[in-house]
Amino acid sequence: MSKPKAEIGIFGGSGFYEFLKSGKEVNIMTPYGKPSDKIVISEINGHKVAFLPRHGKKHQYPPHMIPFRANVYAMHLLGVKQIIAPCAAGSLQSNVKPGDFVICDQFVDRTRGRKDTYYDGPELVHIQSVDTYCSQLRELAIKSCQKLNITYHDTATVVVIQGPRFSSKAESRWFSSMGWEVVNMTQYPENILAHELGICFVNISLITDYDAGLEGLDDIKPVTHQEVIHVFNKNNHKLKTLLLEMVRNWPKKRICNCSKSLENAKA
Repeated sequence: MSKPKAEIGIFGGSGFYEFLKSGKEVNIMTPYGKPSDKIVISEINGHKVAFLPRHGKKHQYPPHMIPFRANVYAMHLLGVKQIIAPCAAGSLQSNVKPGDFVICDQFVDRTRGRKDTYYDGPELVHIQSVDTYCSQLRELAIKSCQKLNITYHDTATVVVIQGPRFSSKAESRWFSSMGWEVVNMTQYPENILAHELGICFVNISLITDYDAGLEGLDDIKPVTHQEVIHVFNKNNHKLKTLLLEMVRNWPKKRICNCSKSLENAKA
């Protein structure tokens, strides 16, 4: 029996555990263990799309325990060359409001102890991290937001914290003072692992709350997981509509440099 194949991969974040009602569920084992859950493969407008909830369908994996290497490698085994990675995120700036979408272009890693490379030796790779977010897919996401009249921000830095706790007020103030726009718990190492495999990767952050240390706004309450899920659920339909719009207009050819990520990187 031939292995199932897909072109496009989608990771679902908190509150986003299924994408389409129909599809074929597949179990995949990787050299890095099992991914978070079964992967559902569906066809949209002639494109085979693989969907995986990064926390698992029952949200059984907290951010620091997600099998990131297995998740990304499972997409690679399916033949996926491009990944859309939506996530719930907090805002660090007053102009980035709950309900807005943010198309991130840079990241800051504040995690620790996560398995964040496929090259643990003896083969050694020093991969550049300047452009881990695909310029071609970012442009597609921006144009799709414009067409659907979705409020979006076309550039932003996401600071990735370890979790599962939220930031302290002091940490949040620091992040805001640095000019970073978004805080999240799962963008790293998902983005860099895709980069190591030459897979295009785009993040769409759905802002669910203002982070605790944001100053200049009245009555900012400490974020709770329940509130994150509540806001995400309110915007779930909008996110799915955006993803479908992107897939319908998927580029016929990769014109980015993502597939060349390992050039001059091997020691």
